[in-house]
Amino acid sequence: MMPASAGSFAGPIVFFLDWQEVLSHTLNRSTCAMSLSETEFNRLVDATLLRIETALERSEIELDFESASGILQISFDDGSKIIVNRQTPNREIWVAARSGGFHFRLENGHWRGTRDARELFAVLSECASQQAGEAVDLTRLD
Repeated sequence: MMPASAGSFAGPIVFFLDWQEVLSHTLNRSTCAMSLSETEFNRLVDATLLRIETALERSEIELDFESASGILQISFDDGSKIIVNRQTPNREIWVAARSGGFHFRLENGHWRGTRDARELFAVLSECASQQAGEAVDLTRLD
């Protein structure tokens, strides 16, 4: 991080405690992905990836996951994987699963599939269920 005197940053510095606070703050300001600055988009994707990790931890499915540099890799017992990553130039989240590739863009506060408008967490739940061989619900927030 550059000292305040070294750069030309002219905005408030905001610190967030968890993914819910980031999502709430960002979505209250803008719900269209292309209108987000790169910084806002990256903050929102980081919060979304953290929300996915939280949902995975709360699930009762045996799986492993690892997150690094904006890429979340979910590994299943059968050796298959689901990869979730950001595509900053497009302001999208991409998912690669055994069942195919999916692109999601922020619309009205939700990450929606660019082909079918399905919600990110519903698609992840379906893909994880297929690869785990049992029901996985990543849509619950509690």
